[in-house]
Amino acid sequence: MKLHTISLNSLKRRKAKMAFLTIGLMVGIATIVTLVTLTRSMSGDIERKLDEFGANILVTPRSNGLAMNYGGISLGGVTFDQREIREQDLAKILTIANHKNISTISPKVLGGIKINSHDVLLVGVNFDSELKMKQWWKIFGDTPKGDYEVLLGSDASKVLNAGPGDHLRIQTETFKVAGVLDQTGSQDDTLVFTNLARAQKLLGKQGKITLAEVGALCSGCPINDMVTQIAEIIPDARVSAIQQVVEGRLKALDQFRRFSYAMAGVVVFIGSLIVFVTMMGSVNERTTEIGVFRAIGFRKSHIMRIILLEAALVSLVAGFLGYAIGMGGAKLALPFMAESSTAHLIWDTTVAFGSISLAVTLGLLASLYPALHASKMDPTEALRAL
Repeated sequence: MKLHTISLNSLKRRKAKMAFLTIGLMVGIATIVTLVTLTRSMSGDIERKLDEFGANILVTPRSNGLAMNYGGISLGGVTFDQREIREQDLAKILTIANHKNISTISPKVLGGIKINSHDVLLVGVNFDSELKMKQWWKIFGDTPKGDYEVLLGSDASKVLNAGPGDHLRIQTETFKVAGVLDQTGSQDDTLVFTNLARAQKLLGKQGKITLAEVGALCSGCPINDMVTQIAEIIPDARVSAIQQVVEGRLKALDQFRRFSYAMAGVVVFIGSLIVFVTMMGSVNERTTEIGVFRAIGFRKSHIMRIILLEAALVSLVAGFLGYAIGMGGAKLALPFMAESSTAHLIWDTTVAFGSISLAVTLGLLASLYPALHASKMDPTEALRAL
């Protein structure tokens, strides 16, 4: 009789106990798969949302002038009358070694102008990239689409007494107010936004920009390396990273992963205890059977192989079932836990092979001592129980 046949027959005779062992290990593996998959899927969703939420690299001209703030962020030496960065130099940013980590580049030109006898700050932007960078903006009306349309900050709208559909005279040209920003609590409330090319012409700064905000995908991205690379290709610019934003993103994701892995570790420990207790009980119940095997010439290695083979078969089944149930649980839970409807489940073969391998490894390790205990059993002592 072959050893695997003995193991299979033993499993058939102890269906209830093996089913309990399979379910216990399966629940553990399913929990781990669910936690890991949810962590990865939600992390991907969180990364996408965080990467879309504002800039984390600023490109400004080198200057010794007075400091100013933009949107609550200190830009250093930027003043309206100082030299600007050439707009064509921004294209070089997409050639850096880590260009794949760049999500958005939003150039801006700033200058002071008069509208209805009021001094205001005109900001020329590319509205597509600006809206991608500032998804928290709420606009009453429409987004400017033409060259002769403007977007007013909430405070600027009140001072100029203008709203969507109204017209404003800027120098010799007439602009339509396409929309008004909802209160943001930042300097955006006092600004007048218009098309970048049109603002450059009004301010006499064709082909130049005052600053550029860069949104970098920062899930583990080398933000400091990116700052260095951009500074090297645009030597006339001052490039700085907003460290608080980057570090906050990475810290939030790291804490989320640590919690998930800690929970998975607890489940692994509990699953190992279930396997150990069950296999140890099975060995104690089979004292007579093991004694007979030893009496008819089975070696210690044969006894160990029988016990470990049983554990491996049960663990393999538990691994497959645990992975399937875990992915099903993650699929059901993701819509309730993710903040975005665009979050999608990540199917990874690494998780599949890893969960099955983990189940088999746990089963074998937890069954190792019971197998050793069975192999060292004295056949004469075992046969006395007959």
